[in-house]
Amino acid sequence: MTSPVWDPAQYLRFADERTRPLRDLLARVPALPHEVLPHGEPSDRNGPVATILDIGCGPGNSTAVLRERWPRARIIGVDNSAPMLETARTEGEPTAEYLLADARDYDPAPVGPDLIASNATLQWVDGHLAVLPRWADALKPGGVLAFQVPGNFEAPSHTLLAALRRSPRWRDLLGDDPVRNGVHEPGRYLDALAGAGCAVDVWETTYSTLLPGPDPVLEWVKGTALRPVLGRLTDPADRAAFLAEYGRLLRGAYPAGPHGTVFPFRRIFAVGVKQ
Repeated sequence: MTSPVWDPAQYLRFADERTRPLRDLLARVPALPHEVLPHGEPSDRNGPVATILDIGCGPGNSTAVLRERWPRARIIGVDNSAPMLETARTEGEPTAEYLLADARDYDPAPVGPDLIASNATLQWVDGHLAVLPRWADALKPGGVLAFQVPGNFEAPSHTLLAALRRSPRWRDLLGDDPVRNGVHEPGRYLDALAGAGCAVDVWETTYSTLLPGPDPVLEWVKGTALRPVLGRLTDPADRAAFLAEYGRLLRGAYPAGPHGTVFPFRRIFAVGVKQ
């Protein structure tokens, strides 16, 4: 698929739901190197501050969560979307620094971070298992690499989308790119981080999110998984027809209940501490 064209407003329609996994991830992050003295005591509030990279910061909602946890830190948000970074600077976390760069190629070594955090980004980075050792190597001793990725590529939201793209009506227009399955099972991440010299904590959670309003699952995927498809559907009539057909399929897979639409969403989490 082509690279997605990100829409910050659409992505932020479910900002609270999208940042909840990040909060759960950060709850398992231990004290950073600049938060403790050599003998283990907490550092003085006037001492050195931690340096944190938010790789794939998007519109800054993840950066704002990092700022809540580490109010004195130097935080640098990295993203390959200029519109996302503009929103991050003005509405997300204005006190952070921001850098336009691709996660696949970005080298964090010159920064020497205490923490590299990545919230729902690595699924867009082909071959990202090879990126993790490079990120871990860039950390200060005792530094932390923490990320979470969606583990729902076998869910109806994705399998129905893949089948629809390959149907006779759409396959010529949308191409025959292989279906993305951009994440690995938890054990692969454990092995990659342990091999990079980290003490590792890996786990998974399935959130049952209650989404309000009409076609809420369609509105959710418009902000993420559907972006590459929408980027190819440049004709308004084609776009409307595709969304109508996909929306009908999603309503069948995720029927509305009396309190909203339940959307199960599996997430995979990893925290590695450089030894």
